[in-house]
Amino acid sequence: MLKSASFVRADALNGETPYDTVMLAHDERHFRRRVFQLSGGDRVFVDLPEPAVLETGDALRLDDGRLAGIVAASEPLYDIRARDGVHLSQLAWHIGNRHLAASIEADRILILRDHVIKAMLEGLGAVVTDVEETFVPVRGAYSGNSHHNHHHG
Repeated sequence: MLKSASFVRADALNGETPYDTVMLAHDERHFRRRVFQLSGGDRVFVDLPEPAVLETGDALRLDDGRLAGIVAASEPLYDIRARDGVHLSQLAWHIGNRHLAASIEADRILILRDHVIKAMLEGLGAVVTDVEETFVPVRGAYSGNSHHNHHHG
């Protein structure tokens, strides 16, 4: 089994090309220690020093020096549209109030499918459409992706 203890962000690959890829849903791209099966069949044991969120284009650095690229999988989502920007903000508030993962764009919000939430959003005037797309939700303020070095106490 191949091993990896580090990763490289997409913008730091400097032209290096992964020899293989692993396709992962949004929640699978947040990990510290896991075994993945690459598209070509190889298995990789990943043991990072701390949890990380990897996105499409990032790559695992294997112990032998090769790279295994990360690819975001398509997922069943709702595409949520609003009347205008204020309405979209209101819909985002309702989604956030329910602690749902969401990808917020200029003219739409994407969330995982949930028929109860769909009914709520339609009741609030949203147009909700089933789509299959990659999902890159907004990470929370305390998700560990920012450099945060003061104590809360």
